[in-house]
Amino acid sequence: MKLRMAFVMDPVGTINTEKDTTYVLMLEAQARGHEVFYLELKDLFVKNARAFGSAARITLKGGADYYKLGEREIAGMDTFDAVWMRKDPPFNQDYIYATYILSLIDPGKTKVINDPRGIRESNEKLYTLYFPEWIPDSVVTKDIAELNKFLTEAGGEIVVKPLDGHGGEGVFYVREGDRNSNVILETITNFGKQYVLAQKFIKEVSEGDKRIILLNGEPLGAVLRVPKPGGEFRCNFHSGGSPARSELTERDLNICKALGPRLRKDGLYFVGIDVIGGYITEINTTSPTGVQEINRLNGAKLEADVIDFAEELCSR
Repeated sequence: MKLRMAFVMDPVGTINTEKDTTYVLMLEAQARGHEVFYLELKDLFVKNARAFGSAARITLKGGADYYKLGEREIAGMDTFDAVWMRKDPPFNQDYIYATYILSLIDPGKTKVINDPRGIRESNEKLYTLYFPEWIPDSVVTKDIAELNKFLTEAGGEIVVKPLDGHGGEGVFYVREGDRNSNVILETITNFGKQYVLAQKFIKEVSEGDKRIILLNGEPLGAVLRVPKPGGEFRCNFHSGGSPARSELTERDLNICKALGPRLRKDGLYFVGIDVIGGYITEINTTSPTGVQEINRLNGAKLEADVIDFAEELCSR
């Protein structure tokens, strides 16, 4: 069955083809004979309560000149069989508006992966709170006194994160007794004006942060993101983390089993979770990455499983 697939993503000319997950998803779809189209957030619009996009057919290959765009066409987003929401964070107001546009698509005609309603409800930091037994001790607040209280309760070491951050940006380690701790808390909360997530510091982060890819609530593969030497605690690839082979432990599988029903209910088909020391620290539902790293380390081809699922989903 030949499908029309549209990928909403960052500018294709800026991606790293050695790491980008969207790139291999499009390549796999193309290899199967599906029509692949490309558009950015700015190309989405609404007319007469119907979602449209200015989309270009895209042809992909390896090498320096890895893509070629055809003529753009104005198309109703419901004329595609599948629309992949693969725009990277920041999850800002523009991103939210885009999910509202995509929510106008009739799900009986077109499958949006991931469901835009689910994306809106699943802030990477806050969505973890639906699974309290699997996360480290946490608070969400803008109150600096409350953060200092939690710092003591958590054993004197916490990590604080902005709710709209991504790629490890704006994440701070705070230690009780550090003369800069109040400055950090004032800065990240904008002097008590912005909510942040604070989590108990997990010492096992020195061993790495495990990214687990889930497809329709089931684990597909994992990669360990190892922080740079020299005391860096952030493991994200954007922050200089390096990939290492990783196996799924029994606890990892139990975490996935606990998350699966909620992810399926929210239409969050393709998800990446971050696990440190057996605890979920973030759940990425916008544009999870790690597929190419897992492929290289395990001799796998996860994108084939993902496109298999998309084909099956579109046939329902």
